[in-house]
Amino acid sequence: MNYVIGIDLGTSAVKSALVDREGQVAGEHSESYPLMRPKPGYSEQNPEDWVEGTIRSLERLIVKTGIQPSQVDGISFSGQMHGLVLVDGDGKPLRPAILWNDTRTTAQCRKIESALGERLLDIARNKALEGFTLPKLLWVQENEPELLEQAKLFLLPKDYVRFRLTGEYATEYSDAAGTLLLDAAAKDWSAEIAQAFNLPLSLCPPLTESFGQTGGLLPEIAERAGLAPGTKVFAGGADNACGALGAGILGEGRTMCSIGTSGVVLSYESDKTLNLKGSAHFFNHAEKDGYYIMGVTLAAGYSLTWFKETFAGDKSFDDLLAGIGDIPAGSGGLLFTPYIVGERTPHADSDIRGSFIGMDSGHSLTHFARAVLEGITFSLRESVDIVRGAGKEIKEIVSIGGGARNPDWLQMQADIFNATIIRLESEQGPALGAAMLAAYGAGWFGSLEECAAAFIRPAGAYQPNPEQVGRYEGIYSLYQDVYGQTRELNRRLAEYRN
Repeated sequence: MNYVIGIDLGTSAVKSALVDREGQVAGEHSESYPLMRPKPGYSEQNPEDWVEGTIRSLERLIVKTGIQPSQVDGISFSGQMHGLVLVDGDGKPLRPAILWNDTRTTAQCRKIESALGERLLDIARNKALEGFTLPKLLWVQENEPELLEQAKLFLLPKDYVRFRLTGEYATEYSDAAGTLLLDAAAKDWSAEIAQAFNLPLSLCPPLTESFGQTGGLLPEIAERAGLAPGTKVFAGGADNACGALGAGILGEGRTMCSIGTSGVVLSYESDKTLNLKGSAHFFNHAEKDGYYIMGVTLAAGYSLTWFKETFAGDKSFDDLLAGIGDIPAGSGGLLFTPYIVGERTPHADSDIRGSFIGMDSGHSLTHFARAVLEGITFSLRESVDIVRGAGKEIKEIVSIGGGARNPDWLQMQADIFNATIIRLESEQGPALGAAMLAAYGAGWFGSLEECAAAFIRPAGAYQPNPEQVGRYEGIYSLYQDVYGQTRELNRRLAEYRN
């Protein structure tokens, strides 16, 4: 039996998954690493922690599964997006990596908007947000100019790890799309954007397809990891692109809803000329010449975690949600907005905050728990509406993450989205998507579609209930009013938060 390995480089840990030719996960191992917050709003990591964690994860995976190094046909990556790693001429990081959730770059975002205006949306297809890579580069340019002068390249997190494993520099289109420096349609770095900020294009790494081979394991790395020298390594993809692969989002109309700490609605797109004017993210897919539309709820699963820890710390999630199916849609007139850390789609607003509206003495803990789930799902519905507004017909949505583990929540998604919700038999998310890129790159399949057909198996479906759909339409309309009604209140309250 031969295998491929998918490596998912996350914010808190790296996971390696060993996958066979049928898409079955034969073993996995995770290694965590620290997050540094040296100042409010800063979020950084040591890139070498990623490398060491990845090597340990691979080594322990091989030991646990007992396979022979010769049985591994390829390795590929999924990675946290947007993070900035600046390396010198020897490939050594010049400073800690600035991560996707670092918010120090608001001033740089305004500078980008002022300099480029609508051209940014024409070229990069995304608004300037603090999470993206270009604002981070401009922050270094303004605050640590001596480091930028020493830099040979900037790399994204997974691309730095892959460089250390293979000695070869590269990135691929799905991760490059999250930098604000890629011309999404042309699939090339934008000289216009770089020149607007006096950034040399030579800072940008070489581009390749997600399934392109980017070297082989260096002998010293292979020895430490327990793998064969020269084991093929493929470029990989951004975490959301790989999550989409792992959910089979590889054709027109295919859409997924992923509810983790944040929430994502992602739909496949083939039209490279589509310009949503920043109402949702538009990124290159890991599939060749594919794209995807994506909306983000910043505090999806996190809203539920916050609620449990704050108001029901003695209960498990299963116990907290045990009775929500007995509460009617609308939670007895109780409405929750999940803006507890701000919001991304459709309101790119860092000041907005969450609310419970309609509380009365008849509401129980279970009413509140159901209201939290409904509020999260309403927020995700706004992203579904954007996709539908772009001309996409959405009849089925693959649900993954924490939102796919509770039957009542799955039915709620079907009713609020008015679409059939598909649950998968085995959900490995981005790690499986990375393994699929390795499997396709290694020649196991003739296309990623063939790979998805072999690897991904539905386990159940939830149909929308017409009566509930109608009831939720009215409640959803009320939900949409809350943002406008509370925006100014939250702006005025912001000065009292500290």
